[in-house]
Amino acid sequence: MAIRTRAAIWLGIAAFILVFLAFLSDILLPFVAGMAVAYFLDPVADRLEKWGCSRTLATTLITLGFILISAGIIVFVVPLLYGQIIDFLRRLPEYVATIRTDVLPAVQQWLAGLDPSQVDRAETLIAGFSERAVNFMINILGGIWRSGLGLVNLLALVFITPVVTFYLLRDWDRIVAKVDSWLPRDHAPVIREQLLQIHFTLAAFVRGQGIICLILSIFYGITLTVIGLDFGLVIGIAAGLVSWIPYVGSIGGLAVSVGLAALQYPDAFHIGLVAGVFILGQLVADYFLTPKFLGKRVRLHPVWIIFAMLAGGSLFGFVGLMLSVPLAAVIGVLARFSISRYMESPLYHGGSDGPGDA
Repeated sequence: MAIRTRAAIWLGIAAFILVFLAFLSDILLPFVAGMAVAYFLDPVADRLEKWGCSRTLATTLITLGFILISAGIIVFVVPLLYGQIIDFLRRLPEYVATIRTDVLPAVQQWLAGLDPSQVDRAETLIAGFSERAVNFMINILGGIWRSGLGLVNLLALVFITPVVTFYLLRDWDRIVAKVDSWLPRDHAPVIREQLLQIHFTLAAFVRGQGIICLILSIFYGITLTVIGLDFGLVIGIAAGLVSWIPYVGSIGGLAVSVGLAALQYPDAFHIGLVAGVFILGQLVADYFLTPKFLGKRVRLHPVWIIFAMLAGGSLFGFVGLMLSVPLAAVIGVLARFSISRYMESPLYHGGSDGPGDA
């Protein structure tokens, strides 16, 4: 088969996937979630099979366990978070009054000592940047709500995802074998090798990043609560979970926590203490957790992850966010494979057949 024909086939497949996502992203969330859960629980099912369980029994036990754990989290954690959110909304007028009486006069006094032209230029830049940032976040959140977190899809996520997970997990090995039978025989070994690399990359990233987010959520939540920061549990857990996007959780949590600490405490010590929690958390994540749980096997750069998640969320809402990391892993593996083939080709070596040819 000619190279142009192969390229046309793969481009056609990619175009079909993009069109499919664009038109059906509103209903894909429970299916994508079910596929993700089945993918990461398949090793557990394989282990239970080795211990003598049938595939159906193993799938049933795993699905029930997953539902019970999810229900336990909802029962014990959600009420705490809900209470803190309600308390924050009750106290929001107090924070607004504090900003009006204490913060704004200090800012105005500081601005009065600056050159008026510099102040006008800074206000223009800040206003333009804020408008673009707000519009960008509104578009992303609006797309997420329309495509992923609407009431219908939320109910579908609760009731359909376990069903999808059960059937995909039960039939996972047969699905993999069927897809493998469709591969072109001449290129099947190469394709299997790349799919294996994608599997290793994706599994290592999600497993490692999930552990890191869990540790950071516990650390931030407990330390901010011990310090006495209002709503420290909510902020800490949210910052840890958002750390799925590298550096976003720590930076966002730092900004929100320091802002609340400035409103709550009159002294700089507590503000510095709150800031130190996030600085310490990020240092521990960078120099201990990331090397231990991610290491060099993942080979997904943080900037590439951030770009992929923002692009996925902007294009396809919450479904795009869920698919962004797998697609980033796929593109990364295929890009490395293409570059290695290019560097072995005559195109790279100036007409020679390989690295060893003159």
